[in-house]
Amino acid sequence: MEGKLMPRDWIAEAQAIATEIAAHAERHDAEESFVAEGYARLKEAGFFKALVPEALGGGGAGFADVCGAIRVLGAVCGSTALAFSMHTHLVAAAAWRLKHQGAPTEGLLRRVAAEELVLVSSGGSDWLESAGTAEKVEGGFRITARKPFSSGCELGDLLMTSAVYDDPEAGPIVLHFGVPLRAEGVTITDSWHVLGMRGTGSHDLMLDRVFVADAAISGRRPQGKWHMLFHVIGMIAFAAIYSAYMGVADGARRRALEIARTRRPDSHLLQRIGEMENAHAAADMAMREMIAIAVDGEPGLATTSRAMTCRTLLGDATIGTVSRAMDVAGGAGFYRKVGLERALRDVQGARFHPLQREPQHALAARVALGLDIDG
Repeated sequence: MEGKLMPRDWIAEAQAIATEIAAHAERHDAEESFVAEGYARLKEAGFFKALVPEALGGGGAGFADVCGAIRVLGAVCGSTALAFSMHTHLVAAAAWRLKHQGAPTEGLLRRVAAEELVLVSSGGSDWLESAGTAEKVEGGFRITARKPFSSGCELGDLLMTSAVYDDPEAGPIVLHFGVPLRAEGVTITDSWHVLGMRGTGSHDLMLDRVFVADAAISGRRPQGKWHMLFHVIGMIAFAAIYSAYMGVADGARRRALEIARTRRPDSHLLQRIGEMENAHAAADMAMREMIAIAVDGEPGLATTSRAMTCRTLLGDATIGTVSRAMDVAGGAGFYRKVGLERALRDVQGARFHPLQREPQHALAARVALGLDIDG
């Protein structure tokens, strides 16, 4: 219809940004420096507010489109994709909870849009148990904690985290809250010296008696128990996070095929390519289901278990894809300039997000047997 604005093509825009930042990826990996150029371009293009509803000042993007954008970025720079995914899943969960549960997240979403806030997650390192202590004081709590894996914290604005309050009546209670990265008592350590995803800036954050007002506590739950909040997180977050690893696998496959096309396709090379293609197809199928679960699912035990199963399958398949891409490339893949060596290191991060393999297997088994998942 004449005069009607066409919807934004977030994936095409991500492809343009990926072209721009590809040249920086190797340098950030070598220097262990934060992917500042990628973050700057994503912010300039409005990606950090993409999932905020238009009515609240955001981009009104679809979740699948943003996951697709993360995947595109991951093909050239896994660190940019993974760091951005950590902000993305927090915004996605807040928007879902506002729409479907009437949760009080509108204020946060409006701030993300108006102030272009960059959110930082500590969820993976906390999970059900959480970490750190909350001491009750007048008007609020004093939080003391070490929060590792705080991706993007160097350019982050608000840490979304939790700590444990030993309630004299109810016992250990996990408190959820946000902490400004520039608040008194918050320190970024120089700790992110790792195998892969070196540009994510996932340093440990130290919280030294940081004050959090009672009114800033956004949620309370029993420590170590599954809670509806985590069913929402399980349904949504890992589709965004693992889009980054899917992108790494895409990029490795593409590079391996470029190298293979310069060689005579003997039976051994064809076998290696076929194995790589199968692993990549398995990853893609799991990726598509994870996104479908996040878009159309209902949070709960069965949905969480299915999403976590996909997370393990996708992790294994992306690692398998990149490993086989090295086989396809042969000796050429051993050179850093080719990019497969970095992809092989980056994709190893897929092993470590919750639920890791053994806890995921246990959850799937408990669900299959009808057992209490908190047992």
